Amino acid sequence: MKKTLYILLIFILNLGANERIVSLSPSITEIVYALDAGEKMVATSTYSLYPKEAQMLPIVGGYTNPHIEKILSHKPTLVIGQSFNTNTLKNLKHFHIKTLQLKLKTLEDIKNSITKLGKTLHKTAEAKKLTTNITDAITNTHKEKKTHSVMIVYGLKEDLRSGIYIAGKDIFFDDIITLSGNTNVYTDNSTEQPVLNYENVIALNPDQIIILHSHATEANVNIKSALDSWYKLPTNASKNKQITIIDEDYLHIPSHRVALTIKRLMETMND
Repeated sequence: MKKTLYILLIFILNLGANERIVSLSPSITEIVYALDAGEKMVATSTYSLYPKEAQMLPIVGGYTNPHIEKILSHKPTLVIGQSFNTNTLKNLKHFHIKTLQLKLKTLEDIKNSITKLGKTLHKTAEAKKLTTNITDAITNTHKEKKTHSVMIVYGLKEDLRSGIYIAGKDIFFDDIITLSGNTNVYTDNSTEQPVLNYENVIALNPDQIIILHSHATEANVNIKSALDSWYKLPTNASKNKQITIIDEDYLHIPSHRVALTIKRLMETMND
């Protein structure tokens, strides 16, 4: 009996050791490394920049349009994607490759997905630590006594005539705004990432505008010129000097580092 259990244990350990993981998004890549399973990664998507070890991995395409051929060339035993990778994951099943789809939209989604991935990779203890950090960040938030409306903008640009992407509903940014005791200026529940022009911004008239700037994708933007464009719009935010650019690399990424995002945005909204 003892010999049988020993052989079974060796089999399970070898099975995990031979895992070859392809991640289809930067968020998933970060979580896999945070679960102490980075050595099992064989490829990932573009913009997987954290941790630094991930930058050495082969790229299988953009996280919204990965290439099946490139994925297959790395002989994965597990391919992990998000909700926007449904078709890719479905096609991979025809090649008898194990897939896992994670939902990483709201704070609760992120915690649940970390737990799910931890179980899949036999890293439940590590997953528990990551979710506890997020829970602690949520628990330690301090709500504003005087609420105001907040607009969170994805990306910094100098031309505001069109293509202004903001945080809508059913997404972790909206959760964080609510946790702060403030309100998301965008109240329509139909989309999580609305696209506006400057007239839409003026009509919404946010009390505060927080712009998430990514040096990785917006290296050539003139920050002063872009900020001047925002202050030219007649909004409460510009009137009261409540337009802020923040550029930490983790802000856009719905991974375990959302705990840092919660703290950083709280500082900005409650400043």
